[in-house]
Amino acid sequence: MSNVSHAGHDLAGHPDASEMRDRYARVMGGRDVALVDGPVFLVGLYCAISPWVLHFTTSQTTLVNHNLIMGIAIAVLGLGFTVMPQRMYGLSWAICAMGAWMIVSPWIVGSSPDMGVVLNNVIIGGLTLLLGLVCTGASLRSSRRRS
Repeated sequence: MSNVSHAGHDLAGHPDASEMRDRYARVMGGRDVALVDGPVFLVGLYCAISPWVLHFTTSQTTLVNHNLIMGIAIAVLGLGFTVMPQRMYGLSWAICAMGAWMIVSPWIVGSSPDMGVVLNNVIIGGLTLLLGLVCTGASLRSSRRRS
């Protein structure tokens, strides 16, 4: 039997080490905010179902449709970050805009919303804005590295 143990051996001296590093960098390129993809998706899902969670479907019908559409859009962007990260990180600024819109939307779209509805949208909007800023920052960092 041959000894296949690699204990104590360093791959730095391997002849293909630089090629393996380059391949790893290509495969993982654009995945700087891999931990943000899931939370963006989850915030979008919660935004879409929040009218039914907080039971404001009868009092704020226009805001129900608004939150459903915005939630689906945020969740689709989150999925896009997972599936096509290099193409989608250019749209990180859109998540920031959607977050800012979610913060002010209860007063613009809704009709005299109560405090629960306002807090719900402000929290969703704040989280979306924060996650969008993280995505934008990572996108800028990765584009600087590629330049």
